[in-house]
Amino acid sequence: MLVIERMTRSPVTITGEATVKQALALVEEQKIRHLPVVDAEGVLVGILSEKDLLRAPGDHLVGDVMTCDVITVTEYTALEEAARIMADQRVSSLPVMRNGKRVGIITETNLFRLFLDLLGGRERGLRLTMLVPEEKGVLASVTGEIAAMGGDILALSTFTGEDPTNRIVTVKVSDVPSEKLIAIMEALGMEIVDVREA
Repeated sequence: MLVIERMTRSPVTITGEATVKQALALVEEQKIRHLPVVDAEGVLVGILSEKDLLRAPGDHLVGDVMTCDVITVTEYTALEEAARIMADQRVSSLPVMRNGKRVGIITETNLFRLFLDLLGGRERGLRLTMLVPEEKGVLASVTGEIAAMGGDILALSTFTGEDPTNRIVTVKVSDVPSEKLIAIMEALGMEIVDVREA
């Protein structure tokens, strides 16, 4: 998945000549937490977070309190790369650029919404978390058994396990009785970590 699929397009911007008080009013009115700062021609020159604004005196100019060294990505950056950059650089948003022009912004909120989608957080179903062996074909076995039971897989995610010999798999399914699903997964050698209707 790429940044272009999850970014906020045409984000609200402000100029460096605006005051911090004006920027805060815009943030509150638009219900946003990040403001790209542009010059008179619309060229990106900085960025502000709501936190930056709350720490600055209201009569200061945006240009005096903005972050000037803005880290950016392109719309074709992989989402996991954008998330890695944000985590490593300790920033909560990245302006998205195309040929030097600003086309969007990717924020922590965009990534949280993606996380909800990846885990099926907005869908009703049975959520099963398992510790599975790190072996070829394990996921095929899991999904094949769920399909054979007539289950519908709503979400499936894998995470680093306790050590290199295993992985944590979270699967959310519908149309499968929990007792039957648990019994079959245990018969396949999966260690059940958590089961919940969600």
